[in-house]
Amino acid sequence: MEAKMEKIEKNVIKFEVKVEAGEFQEAIKRAYNKNVKNFNVPGFRKGKVPMAIVKKYYGIGVLIEDAVNFAIDSSYSKALEENNIVPVDYPKVDVITAEEGKDFIYTAEVTVYPEVELGEYKGLKVEKPSYEVTEDAINEKLKEMQQKNARIETKEAGEVATGDTVVIDFKGFIEDVAFEGGEGKDYSLEIGSGSFIDTFEEQLVGSKVGDEVEVNVTFPENYGREELNNKKARFEVLVKEIKIKELPEIDDEFANEVSEFDTLAELKEDITKKLEETNKNREEREHEDAIIKAVVENAKVEIPAVMVEKEIDTMVKNLEQRLQYQGLNLEQYFQFTGTDEAKMREYMKENAEVKVKTDLVLEAIEKAENIDVTEEELKEKAKEVAKMYSAEEDEKLVDLLLNGQRAALVSDVKVAKTITFLVENNK
Repeated sequence: MEAKMEKIEKNVIKFEVKVEAGEFQEAIKRAYNKNVKNFNVPGFRKGKVPMAIVKKYYGIGVLIEDAVNFAIDSSYSKALEENNIVPVDYPKVDVITAEEGKDFIYTAEVTVYPEVELGEYKGLKVEKPSYEVTEDAINEKLKEMQQKNARIETKEAGEVATGDTVVIDFKGFIEDVAFEGGEGKDYSLEIGSGSFIDTFEEQLVGSKVGDEVEVNVTFPENYGREELNNKKARFEVLVKEIKIKELPEIDDEFANEVSEFDTLAELKEDITKKLEETNKNREEREHEDAIIKAVVENAKVEIPAVMVEKEIDTMVKNLEQRLQYQGLNLEQYFQFTGTDEAKMREYMKENAEVKVKTDLVLEAIEKAENIDVTEEELKEKAKEVAKMYSAEEDEKLVDLLLNGQRAALVSDVKVAKTITFLVENNK
C-alpha cells in the first residue's frame, strides 16, 4: 500500500492511496467468502459455487463493492497511522480505479484535529471573586425554613389576599366555547405564585368564599398550543375555600423544633458556617473558570465546523434526555419556546465553539506538560463514579468501570489534573 498526503486547506488533508493488485485480489476473495452463501447457480449447491463460476455467471461486479470497502478499511487506517493523522470525521472517498488484476486507487479527503498554538498559560494574574456572608443571606435562609414549617389554616372570614391559597373550580371559554384543558375542580392556587397566565390570580384578590368571579385573560403568543396562542379567554371561577399560611415565630423555640440546636443563635451560627462553605466553593469554582477562560483566550486554534456540529449534536441529545425526565420531547419544547431545531442549534453554536476550543486547549496543555494518570488515580475516579450508582462501595462495579469505561475515566482524570495544574500555576 502507498499513500500520498497533501494538505488542501486548514485542517483538511487528502490522501491518494494505491492498494497493489495482489492485495486487492485478496479483498475480492474476502468479498466472495462473505457473499458465497447467496449465490445460486444451476449444478452447484448453494454456498458451494466456486469464485470463477460466480464471476462467469454473475460478473465480477457483484464482488467489487464489498472488495472496495474491505480494501479501504484496511488501507485507510494504515495511511492515518503512518502519517500520525487524527481524523475528526468520516472521510469523503472517491474511487479512481477498482478493477480485478489492477491496482486499486482511491482518494480520501478528511478533516483532521486542529493544531493548537498555546499562548501564555502559566504565571497569569486572574482576579479571584470574594463573597461575604451577609445578615440578609442568613435571614433569607431562616425565612426558607419558616416557610417550610408553616401551618396551613382555613380562613374562616375575609377576602382573598396575595399570599393566600384558594381552592377553586374553574371553566375556561374562548368566544363562549369551552376549550379542552380549561376546566378544573378543587384546584389549589397560591395567589401571587404566577402559576396561572396573565392576571388570572390578581383578579381573584378581594373575592370571598362562595363568590363566582369572571376572570378575563389573554394567552401568551407562544403558549405552546396553536388554538390558544394569543387568544382572549374568559374563565368562570367559583371560590370554594381560602387558606392562609400561619408562619412560626423565628426564635429559640423555632430553632429547637426545626434543627438540632437549642437556640436561634446556634442555628444562625450553623447557617453562617454552611454559607461560608458554599461561598468558598463558589469562589474557587469561579476562579477556576476565570483561569481557564484566560488561558483559552490566549491560545490560537482554527476549529473545524464539523467539531462544532458534533458538539451541538451532543448538547441537543443532553437536552432531549433532560426533557424526557420531565415527560416532554423536543417537539413539545419547540412549541413551548416558539423555536425550531435550526434556531436552537444556532443558539447553541457559540457555547459549542467555546466548549470545543476549551477541550482542545486543555488537551494541548496536558501534552505540553506531560500530564499522565496513575492506576491509583484511575481507581479513585472509578470509586467516585461507582458511588453515584451505589451507596455502598461496590468493588465489582469499580472493576467494571475500570475495564469497560477506562478511556472515559482516563480522560476525566487528565482534565481534572490539567485544571489543577493551571490553578496552581496562576495567581
